[in-house]
Amino acid sequence: MIHRLTIETSKRDEMIDITATVAEIIRKEHVREGMVVVYCPHTTAGITINENADPDVVRDMLMRLDEVYPWEHPKYRHMEGNSASHLKASTMGSSQTILIEDGALVLGTWQGIYFCEFDGPRRRAYLVRTFPSQV
Repeated sequence: MIHRLTIETSKRDEMIDITATVAEIIRKEHVREGMVVVYCPHTTAGITINENADPDVVRDMLMRLDEVYPWEHPKYRHMEGNSASHLKASTMGSSQTILIEDGALVLGTWQGIYFCEFDGPRRRAYLVRTFPSQV
C-alpha cells in the first residue's frame, strides 16, 4: 500500500523531520523486516537523511545550500524564477530507502528522515511504501 501524506511548509527553505510519521506507518502495517521507500513527487523539494539531534545541522545545511545555489543569479534562465529550488532538490534527491529490522527503522543514533522544502511555503505531498521481507 502506498501512503500519500500531505505536509504544510511554512518557509521558502526548510527541512521537516518526518521520521516519526514513517515509523508510525511501519508500526501500523506490522512490518517486522524489510524496507521502506520515502518519495517526494515534486521538482522543488526532496527527501534526505541526516542528523536530527542538533538543529544547527539543518540550519548549516540550508545556509550552505543557499551559498552554493543563491536564489537569484544573473545566469539563471528558468522563467519561473525558482532555479535555485530545482538545483537544491536535485542535490538532496527525491527519495530514500531505509531498512526495517525488528519493526523499526534502521537509522544511526542521530539520523532522521527529512522532507526538504526549497520553494515554499506550500502544501506538499510525499509517499511512503513499505516492502516487507518475504523470508
